[in-house]
Amino acid sequence: MRATQSIIHHENFLYNIRQITAKLSGKTQLCIPVKADAYGHGAVSIAKTAVEAGITHLAVATVREGLELRDAGISCHILLFSPPDAGDADIIIKHDLEPFVTGTKLAGRLATAAKNAGKTANVHIKIDTGMGRLGCSPDDAAEVARAVCEGGNLSLAGTATHLAVSDSPDEADRAYTDEQLDRFDDALSRIRELGINPGLVHAANSGGILLHPRAHYDMVRPGILCYGYVPDERLNGILPLKPVMELRTGIIEKHSMKAGETVSYGRAWKADRDTVIAVIPAGYADGLPRKLSPGLTVWINGASYPVVGRICMDLCMVDLGPGSKIPVGTEVSVFGPEPNPVSAGGLAKILETIPYEITCGIGKRVPRVPA
Repeated sequence: MRATQSIIHHENFLYNIRQITAKLSGKTQLCIPVKADAYGHGAVSIAKTAVEAGITHLAVATVREGLELRDAGISCHILLFSPPDAGDADIIIKHDLEPFVTGTKLAGRLATAAKNAGKTANVHIKIDTGMGRLGCSPDDAAEVARAVCEGGNLSLAGTATHLAVSDSPDEADRAYTDEQLDRFDDALSRIRELGINPGLVHAANSGGILLHPRAHYDMVRPGILCYGYVPDERLNGILPLKPVMELRTGIIEKHSMKAGETVSYGRAWKADRDTVIAVIPAGYADGLPRKLSPGLTVWINGASYPVVGRICMDLCMVDLGPGSKIPVGTEVSVFGPEPNPVSAGGLAKILETIPYEITCGIGKRVPRVPA
C-alpha cells in the first residue's frame, strides 16, 4: 500500500468545536459546513463525528454531497448552500435536504415537489446583503418569504445571509460588515411585519464568529475554524485551534549525490555539497503544487528537511544532508498539527493562498485515515 495518507485528527476537530462554542451565547447553534468533502477532510467521517458531538445542522454545496451523507445514514438537518438544478426538486424533497431559496420560482418548484410527495419541506431564504453572489435582494426578501409560506408545503426553517469581509480587521471592512448586517436586520423586520417567523436567523461565517458578535444570531456557520485555521492570518491568536489534517508519507528510496549533481525535471536544483537525497511518494497529483519547491520543508524524526527540485506528479525529493543515516521506510510528515511546525497554513503562505485551498486540494487517491 502506498505510504501517502491524509491523517484526520478527529479529536482536534472536536476541540475546535468546543473553542467555537465557547465564543457564543448558550442559545446560538452551530451549522458545520461539510461541503467539498468537509474541506478535504472526508465528509462522512467528519459529519458522523459532528453529529455524535451533538451538532444538529450540517451544510453542503451540492445535492450529490447531501445524498452522500444521507446514504451514510446521517439524518440531521442538511442545508444546501448552492442553488440546485431545476430538475432536482424531487430529489431534494425525497431526501429532506434544506435548500437556500433565492427567489419565488425556486420556492414554487419546491412547493410542488413537496405537495406531490405529501410532505412539508424545510427551506431557508438566502438574502444578498452585499456579497454580490447569491440571494434575493433585501427589498425582495419579504415577498420570497410570503411565497414560501403561501406555498402550503414549505416551512421557513431559516433566513440567512453571507458576509463578504467579516474576516478582515480593517476599519473599512468592519464598517462594510455592519452595513450588511443593517440590511439583513431591515429585511428580517419586513418579513416579521408580514407576520412571518423567519426561522433560524444565521449570518456569521468564521470571520463573523471571531470579529462580529452581532452576527451570531440564532446559528453560526463556522467553516475553516472547525478544521483548525483562521480565515485571515491576522486573526491568529483570537481562538486556540488545532489543525485537523496531517499529510503523512514515508521515504521509499534514498541515494547519495555528489556536489554539482542535479535533481528532478529541468535540473532546477543543484547540490552545493555531497548529500543524501530521499524520495517520497507525494506529488502534485496528491495535492502538493509544484510551486511549493523551493520553500517546502518536511518533518522527519523531529527535524525539518527541505524539498528540493521540482515536485513531480507522484514524487518529490528531500535533501537529508551529508552522510544522513535516516533509513528507507522512515515516516515523513508533510504538514499537520504539532509536533510538525508546518501546517496547511504554512504551505498556503508559500503559495500566497489560503489554508482552504491546501486541504481541499489533497487528491482523492490519498486515503483519509483516522488518527
